[in-house]
Parts: sequence; C-alpha cells; structure tokens
Amino acid sequence: MRKSKQIEMTISEASDFFDEHDIFEFDNVKEVTDIKFKLQKKKYIGLDMGLFEKIRNKAKKLHKSEDLLINEWLLEKTE
Repeated sequence: MRKSKQIEMTISEASDFFDEHDIFEFDNVKEVTDIKFKLQKKKYIGLDMGLFEKIRNKAKKLHKSEDLLINEWLLEKTE
C-alpha cells in the first residue's frame, strides 16, 4: 500500500487554495478522524495599514505568513 503524502499549510493558505480548487477534484481524499489541535491564547493588536502592507510584502518574499514573520521579529527583539 502506498503511503499518502501529507501537505502542511496554514489555515490562510488552505483557504486561498480552496478558493481556486474544489475538493471533488481529488479522487484520493479521505475523511480525517484524528485531528489534533494545539490551541494557544493570542492577543491581536492594531497596525497601521501602510506598515502592514510592508510586512505582507516582506512575508510574501520570504514565503511566510504575516503572523509568523511578525512573531519571529518580536521574539528576536524580546530575547
């Protein structure tokens, strides 16, 4: 039996993907019954839209989400 290949993506990436694709395009899709979540409390802050656009562009060039890039930068600054 062939081992299936798992694809990891963020919720945002999955949302973008399924905006352009239909689940019925794939013949090997199976129902997942063993999903595990690691929930963490988060605090959301407001950013100036101009600054956010710069962060979005930088994140896109680095193939990262905006959240991940911002968290990496803040972690560096607080160590």
